[in-house]
Amino acid sequence: MMNNMSMEAKLLKSICDRSRPIRIMHICGTHERTISRYGLRNVLPKEIEILSGPGCPVCVTPVEDIDIAIALARSGIIITSYGDMLRVPGSSMNLMEARSEGCDIRTVYSIDDAITIAKEHPSRDVVFFAIGFETTAPTNAATLLRKPPKNFSLLTSHRLIPPALLHLLDETNIDAFIAPGHVCAITGIQPYQQFADLGFPIVSAGFEANDVLLSILMLLEQSRLGRPIVENAYPSVVRRKGNLKAQEMMASVFDVADAQWRGLGTIKNSGLKLKNEFADHDAVLVHENVIRSYKKETSYERINVDKCRCADILKGKEEPDHCPLFGTDCTPVTPIGSCMVSQEGMCYNWYQYRNV
Repeated sequence: MMNNMSMEAKLLKSICDRSRPIRIMHICGTHERTISRYGLRNVLPKEIEILSGPGCPVCVTPVEDIDIAIALARSGIIITSYGDMLRVPGSSMNLMEARSEGCDIRTVYSIDDAITIAKEHPSRDVVFFAIGFETTAPTNAATLLRKPPKNFSLLTSHRLIPPALLHLLDETNIDAFIAPGHVCAITGIQPYQQFADLGFPIVSAGFEANDVLLSILMLLEQSRLGRPIVENAYPSVVRRKGNLKAQEMMASVFDVADAQWRGLGTIKNSGLKLKNEFADHDAVLVHENVIRSYKKETSYERINVDKCRCADILKGKEEPDHCPLFGTDCTPVTPIGSCMVSQEGMCYNWYQYRNV
């Protein structure tokens, strides 16, 4: 009988046999999509809680960065970014609404597309709104090392995962972590050793349902033995030391800095800023006058923001359907909170797969 079971069914049976009370946080929007799409929370034992952390880069991009991008666009600069970023709420509007007012804001699929636009419009300034975790930072670093056009600059909003997890330990009741496989492909699993040292089991996982179930099983076993370690359940992609070349490029272009996270506040050493030698391509410095003028006029208020629960959702302290705006005022078509915008956002996935 067991031989006829699928891998997922075998893993689920093993999880049920070893089940114990545990609160597991993942930090990856793709993991949340898999968990929601396949209804994994519904089939796991009730005592195993799966929390969604701040693993969606679109969700954690702060309001101020959105507003800066809009201010730059209003000054006549071409703003380029990924499609989801155009719908993330700023203090009074999003980039798509600014585009409807006549601002030149363009969707691109990569930084290379933004470079092409800069080359096609040599008389205009072009800014690439660069977001993402350790996964996307190396590509942007590589572009700057190739000496892009003089009229091209980055508005950098990169964030680093481990400092955010340390920050959450003081706010959220967490027993173990599923580490993001795509981030670990760059950084390796070594940066997560600090969590095992603090007593938290942690496993780097892939993105299929069986990958997530395997990571849960491994975390349960670590918990049962009382020996927290860092394990790699995604060896086809993740190496212990990660991608050394990508790390080298990041280190040569970026410095680590304190950074603001939407919903989490300022977290020490959790962001990346361009080194001084790349000042000519740092949008914050190149367009300093525009940004200084905007900061004098902005109040950071938005309708319904006081009712939005995205901050607690990003911390793993609340579930989307407990938000009074979820599925009514706030939907993927009319997102009020950032967690409803991207396919990696928890609210988006709960809305899309709420009947699974």
